[in-house]
Amino acid sequence: MIIAVIIAVVVIVIGLAILLYTGRGRTRGSGGQALKRRFGPEYARAVADHDGDTKAAEQELGKRVKEHGSLTQQALTPAALERYRARWAAIQEQFVESPLQAVTEADTLLARLARDRGFPDGERFEDQIAALSVHHAHHVQGYRSMHTAAHGPSGTEDMREAMVESRSLFEALVTGQPATRPGPLPPTAKAKRRGH
Repeated sequence: MIIAVIIAVVVIVIGLAILLYTGRGRTRGSGGQALKRRFGPEYARAVADHDGDTKAAEQELGKRVKEHGSLTQQALTPAALERYRARWAAIQEQFVESPLQAVTEADTLLARLARDRGFPDGERFEDQIAALSVHHAHHVQGYRSMHTAAHGPSGTEDMREAMVESRSLFEALVTGQPATRPGPLPPTAKAKRRGH
């Protein structure tokens, strides 16, 4: 009789341990799924940055949410919206004659726009991109490309792609809603000379 009770207790304890372990794994997995949905391509980038270590990547993304998730985006005045739109259009036109200058100015404009919307100041790019990724994860890669092109050696085509990609973040910050797809960029001066 005592042996039967001991066996029953052991079976119950093992059963509870299995339930707790699988339940904990499911919770962790669903947290990962929630982060995947929230961060999209930024999740894959974080995993790659951590050499495939999903746990480390999820910890980093969770930290970003904890630090920046409650950030309230500030509204822009209609006059400020118009100034930003006009400046962005001028920068796009400038790209034809001076791609590097246009990319550098666009990078500065995006940093200022993010700051005006309530994100951390652009003086520390990584802090600003971390905060932006929590609220605009599907659009931050264009800004990263823009920043890289503005601060390092890049070809004209790389700069053009960075301008196109970063437009979605610009639109998301200006309108408060994600852009559906980037707008066209004027052709490069070379293409213009060829008559394209």
